[in-house]
Amino acid sequence: MNDPQKTIGEPAKLSGIALHTGVRARLTLNPAPKDTGIVFRRIDIPGNPSVRALATNVVDTNRGTTIASGNAAVSTVEHVLAALAALGITNAMVDMDGPEPPICDGSALPYLELAKSAGIAEQNALAKTWTPEKPIEMGFGQSSVLVEPADELRVSCVLEHGEASIGTQSLEMPVTPESFEKELAPARTFCDFRDLKQLIAMGLVKGGSLDNAIIIHDGAMICKEGLRYADEPARHKLLDMVGDIALTGMSVKATVKVVRPGHSTNIELAKKIMALANA
Repeated sequence: MNDPQKTIGEPAKLSGIALHTGVRARLTLNPAPKDTGIVFRRIDIPGNPSVRALATNVVDTNRGTTIASGNAAVSTVEHVLAALAALGITNAMVDMDGPEPPICDGSALPYLELAKSAGIAEQNALAKTWTPEKPIEMGFGQSSVLVEPADELRVSCVLEHGEASIGTQSLEMPVTPESFEKELAPARTFCDFRDLKQLIAMGLVKGGSLDNAIIIHDGAMICKEGLRYADEPARHKLLDMVGDIALTGMSVKATVKVVRPGHSTNIELAKKIMALANA
């Protein structure tokens, strides 16, 4: 049975430093009518141009998911989308005063708490739901994906990393408001120390710090407060998967298993799901 569409009950605001630009960013979640979808609106640009959160609007997957339409571009949308999707929120207008939302503590928990604080309102319409008719297998470079029918969204990943501190981590779980809040939302983003020089040269991670990221270096996982989970990197990969799958614009009821997950793989999967749903 399809779930009802939902939006938030009242506007809710959050501000903080953006991960890549390093500037102060302000974001407001606003209620939206049924069938709106999740729309990001750039209120810092004349005319307040907007872009709908759909995989077909993704223009970049380097170190995050970037969506754009016309002169409205928003990067690193996956944490916001994961929180909204986990709560079943299908319609919201997300106002932003810049190209990137606050990174907060590097997890999706602040966005989950923000949406919950605004309240959740059911709407008089059904959410669009997709379930595969049969298992689907796909390969993207070194990554592989298996999608199987299910009566809820379940996500699974195998994360393989050369550093001894991570090695191979695997995890599978259902995505419900409760499981997401407890098991996935608090997991923070992570980065290899050897990649930092390249990222800095690219003009990225200007707002990154040990307050909002885990640094993997010389056999250790380094962060300011210590790990929240022994397998926190794998959990963050699942968090990202939930956010990227939300770019289908649908409630996906399937078991999604990914080996070596990443944003590019997630988005190709989301595009495939959209194509199958519209066939």
